[in-house]
Amino acid sequence: MFESLGHWQGVWRDLLQLGVTYVLTAVIGWNREKEEHSTGLRTFPIVGMASCGYLLVLGSPPDITAQSRVLQGLITGIGFVGGGAILKEGATVRGTATAASIWNAGVIGASVAMNHLEIAVLLAALNLFTLRALLPLKIWIDRKRDSGS
Repeated sequence: MFESLGHWQGVWRDLLQLGVTYVLTAVIGWNREKEEHSTGLRTFPIVGMASCGYLLVLGSPPDITAQSRVLQGLITGIGFVGGGAILKEGATVRGTATAASIWNAGVIGASVAMNHLEIAVLLAALNLFTLRALLPLKIWIDRKRDSGS
């Protein structure tokens, strides 16, 4: 009877990890949505939670070989999803920051699943900082380049 209690403790831990992943990646998705990008509020949490979930299903402690294979698959798969966010319009390519952020959302989910919350929080914060704080610099550089200065 009490063996099932241990199972439920694991379920609550998994739900907490998925919830943390959801919050950390939804913030980045919200930023992309506000900037009117093709991917945003729905895509980022799904990518993060899926990455977290794939690693959580391996159990605790996971087989290191299986964990390595799952991580390799995630890297490839998320790269494919991110590639869909890149748009080419004539000589202009847009969406590379969004694509990189999608990839980062996967790493955030994997970090949470592997009990590296500090890495997940730092990655989310730096991702958001890069998208928000460096945008004015990017706009300035683009204007300089377009004006020929």
